[in-house]
Amino acid sequence: MVTRVPTPPSDRPALTHRANHFLTHWNLRPDGRPMSGIAALVLPVTTADGTPAALKVQHLDDECAGEAAALLTWAGDGAARLLAHDPPTGTLLLERLDEHRPLSALPDTREAADVLGGLLARLTAHPAPPGLRRLGDIARGMAERLPQALRTEPDPATRRLLRDCAAALREVADEPGDRLLHWDLHYGNVLASARAPWLAIDPKPLAGDPGFELLPALANRYDPADTHRRFDALTDALGLDRERARAWTLARVLQNRLWQLEEGEIGRPEDDVRLAVGRALRAL
Repeated sequence: MVTRVPTPPSDRPALTHRANHFLTHWNLRPDGRPMSGIAALVLPVTTADGTPAALKVQHLDDECAGEAAALLTWAGDGAARLLAHDPPTGTLLLERLDEHRPLSALPDTREAADVLGGLLARLTAHPAPPGLRRLGDIARGMAERLPQALRTEPDPATRRLLRDCAAALREVADEPGDRLLHWDLHYGNVLASARAPWLAIDPKPLAGDPGFELLPALANRYDPADTHRRFDALTDALGLDRERARAWTLARVLQNRLWQLEEGEIGRPEDDVRLAVGRALRAL
C-alpha cells in the first residue's frame, strides 16, 4: 500500500465542516454513516435527482492531487465514476459503490488476484493526463536517498536487498513509462458495484510503467507459496515484460523501505511482507 500520513484528530472537524459546506453547495442529502479513512472523510449521500453517491473530502497532498484527473481519464473504465469535483479543495462527488463488499472479503485469494490483474490491465491501458507526478522523478529521488538509507538500515541482509533493488531500478529508470497508474490498487481499494462486478477506488495517480503497480497486489493478503504464481498472473494480465516488471517491483520495495527508514517506522508486519516479496522476486 502507499504510505500516507494519517489525518490528525484535530483536523477532523475541518473535514466535517467542509463536508457540510458541500452537502449544501451540491444539494446533497446524507444517506448513511460517514466513513473515516487514513486521510479523508467519505459520506454516503443522495443527489437532488435521487442518485446514490459518495462525498469525499480530504486534505490535498501530492498523492491525491491528481485523483480527479485520473478518474476523469478512466471515465468509469475499471474505476468509480467522478460525478463532480472542486479543484481548490480536492473535494470529490463519486459514484457510490458497495462498501460492504470489498475484494478483500473474497475468500479465494487467487480469484481476487486475478480480479486485480484485470482491473490493472484496464486502468493502465490509459495514457496519463498532463500534470501528474512522474515515475522518472520518483526514481531519481530514490537514487538520491539510497546512500542515507543504507547507512540507516540496521539489518545487513536488508541492506543487501536494498542494494539489489537499487541495481534493478537502474536497469529500467531510463524508461519510466507514461501510463496512468493507480499506484495503490490492493484488495481493500476494490469494491463491488451494481454497474460492474468490481471497481477501483482511491487512486494516488502517477504517470509511469505499469510494472510499478504490482507490489500492493503481491503483498496484500500475502501468501509466500503463491508469490511467483501471482506475479506471473499479474504480468500476463497486463502484458508486461517479466524482467522489467520484476525490476519495477523491486524498485517499489525500495521505495517502501526508504519511507519506513525516514519515518523511523521499521519492524511492522506489513513492512516485513514487502521485504519478503522483494526477496522472492530477487530469486527469480
